[in-house]
Amino acid sequence: MIEKNTSSGIMSYRDRVYIVSDIILKLIEYCKMNQTAVTTFSGLNISKHRSILDKMEHNGLIERTEQALGKRSITIYQCTPKGVEFCKNILEPYEKMFPRTEKFRSSKATFVRDNLSLGHTEANFYELSPVC
Repeated sequence: MIEKNTSSGIMSYRDRVYIVSDIILKLIEYCKMNQTAVTTFSGLNISKHRSILDKMEHNGLIERTEQALGKRSITIYQCTPKGVEFCKNILEPYEKMFPRTEKFRSSKATFVRDNLSLGHTEANFYELSPVC
C-alpha cells in the first residue's frame, strides 16, 4: 500500500503482509480495540484499508463485534488464536527473511513479535497483554 507521510510529504510503500502483521500485533498487544484505534495505531486509513480488515475477519484471523452505545454502534476488533498462530508461523518467518525498513519498525511490535518467538501459543497469547 502506498502511504503519504504528512510531515515530510514523502510517499512510502508498505506491503500488505506488513499491514496484516501490524494489525495482528497491535490487537495482541492491546487485546481489544475499536475500529478507530486499530486503524490509527496501525497507520491505516479506514476508507482505504477496510477491505484488509474484512478479509482478515473472513479468514478468521480477527473477530469483529458491534457494541451499541446509545444511538451509536462501536466496532470492536480482537485477534483470534488462529490469527496469533498465523502471525507466529507465517508472518514472523516472512519478516525474518524480508525485514522491513527501519522507519516501519516499532519497539512495541518487536516486543510482541519476540514474545511470540519465545513459544507463546494460542492457549496463552492473552498473557502478552495486561489489558485482557
